Amino acid sequence: MNRRLLLRALFIAAVLGITLSAGTIGFCVIEGYSPFDAFYMTLITISTVGYQELHPLSNAGRIFNSVLIFFGVSAMFFAVGAMTQTIIELELQDRYGKRRKKRMINQLNDHFIVCGFGRVGRNASSELQRAKAPFLVVDRNEHRVEQAMRAGMLAVVADATRDESLREVGVLRARGLMAALPSDAENLFIILSAKTLNPNLNVVTRASEEEAETKLRRAGADVVFAPYTMAGQRLAQALVRPHVVQFLDFATSGMGPRIKLEQVRVAAGTPYVSRTLGEMLKQRDPGVIVLAIHKADAQMIFNPPPETRIEAGDFLIVLGEQPNLDRLEAALL
Repeated sequence: MNRRLLLRALFIAAVLGITLSAGTIGFCVIEGYSPFDAFYMTLITISTVGYQELHPLSNAGRIFNSVLIFFGVSAMFFAVGAMTQTIIELELQDRYGKRRKKRMINQLNDHFIVCGFGRVGRNASSELQRAKAPFLVVDRNEHRVEQAMRAGMLAVVADATRDESLREVGVLRARGLMAALPSDAENLFIILSAKTLNPNLNVVTRASEEEAETKLRRAGADVVFAPYTMAGQRLAQALVRPHVVQFLDFATSGMGPRIKLEQVRVAAGTPYVSRTLGEMLKQRDPGVIVLAIHKADAQMIFNPPPETRIEAGDFLIVLGEQPNLDRLEAALL
């Protein structure tokens, strides 16, 4: 749509430019006007102002002026009409776009909200997009919002620190929220507001300063990442345990589109509740590797043995191809 409007604007400018140039050249050649007088005569002619002739016209000049009036005035009316149509279309496009976006937001449920589309927010949003998770980007910067929309993401211009903004993006229906603004104070404010509106919301954030990590957790953040601390730890591990770091990079991002690391929740209604992991794997043969089990009581069991019992609310951390993961998830529903 924007490309079509741009082409229309260029076409209008070209029509007016050609008309003015032709009239200016014609008066210069036929009547011997100076370039400025010829341009001024052409302008008042095609704009239908028609003060008076700057100099008396010859018969050839009058014939040329008659032709210029017919084609020039038509071109001017066409340009005015096209510009009016363009303005109306832009206004309608803006209103329709806002209504459509609001309707899409109202349809979101159990989604994620990404507050801030800076370096952290962009990478997080791209990961959510690859995971095909429903999410919404909120940022105060129009350019960043346009950048997110060009990437195929749903994004709105809003201040995430305001309660009404969080309500408008569906925080009451959301599953999780990411506070990714560059300021710890702003992230703290977002977390306080979001947790007040939706206490069950899963909130993750980043901490620029070490002393802010504790405050963010007290405010209600479920997970706080300290980029500088994590970067320092990974750098040290890359020196003393390079193969471990390579494996972690492979497990998180280097496995390709087919192999994925996923979490699968054990529902209360599944027949495998209170049965062992070995029984479930033997009966279903899901074709995945169970790396760990996050128990409902927050206990994490790494490399669980076959005799480990599965309970409702447990999460299996599994590695495998997407079709196998889907089959396992369907069996544990």
